[in-house]
Amino acid sequence: MDIEDLLTIAVDLAQRAGALVAEGRDRAGLDRAALGVESKSTPTDVVTAMDRASERFLAGELRRLRPGDAVLGEEGADRAGSTGVRWLVDPIDGTVNYLYGLPQYAVSVAAEADGVVVAGAVHNPASGETFRASARGGAWLSAPGRPDRRLAVTACTELAQAMVGTGFSYAAQTRAAQARVVAAMLPRVRDIRRLGSAALDLCFLAAGRLDVFYEGGLNPWDFAAGGLVAAEAGAKLSGGQGRPPGTGLFVAAAPGVAPAFLALLDELTTP
Repeated sequence: MDIEDLLTIAVDLAQRAGALVAEGRDRAGLDRAALGVESKSTPTDVVTAMDRASERFLAGELRRLRPGDAVLGEEGADRAGSTGVRWLVDPIDGTVNYLYGLPQYAVSVAAEADGVVVAGAVHNPASGETFRASARGGAWLSAPGRPDRRLAVTACTELAQAMVGTGFSYAAQTRAAQARVVAAMLPRVRDIRRLGSAALDLCFLAAGRLDVFYEGGLNPWDFAAGGLVAAEAGAKLSGGQGRPPGTGLFVAAAPGVAPAFLALLDELTTP
């Protein structure tokens, strides 16, 4: 297994799937119904026909390029493998943004080796930006007309100066609890941003556009690629209270502010 080969595949597939979903969005224009919208866990948690088309494309290309690898995708792709490599794909992270035409959505493709993410790419079709990282290879940003840039998190050390990104569940009761945490947190940080795509939030942290990101209830495909990008840019990752980051809670923060933020989050979420 060559990690850089896996990264090359991740970048290529994320960009090509991104072109596919961007074309579908342009065709639909203001007609959201043309995107083939259906509800999933709640009426506000939606999937579009383009989510499914993008995942079919990604799964099909991975079957062609890496037939022995496992694949897990948000919209049902689940293939066992024999190589120790598993691909985690999110065909559109930020589907509600995509539905509304907000330019904050992405295709995320990551490769695990024996359960550890070693390569990943997150591509935003609306901006043309591609964030990528490989284990011990650093995190990078490429964009049309600009040279590649190596990413590094901010030097923020004061909680009161920290720009914090987060996201919310689609379940009303959970959202209410999350809102109470945000209300208590807001006076103690610089500000809070809810941008609508965890994958891009993590990449924005890596690019210095946020100082902290946290969210509970994510799925592995939400944070696989973006989490690697953040870590390779120097972010500290945690699941809170000494736990590793994961589906229960995923925190990524600039090292200088991570201890204070984790202490605050623990204070605000402990019954």
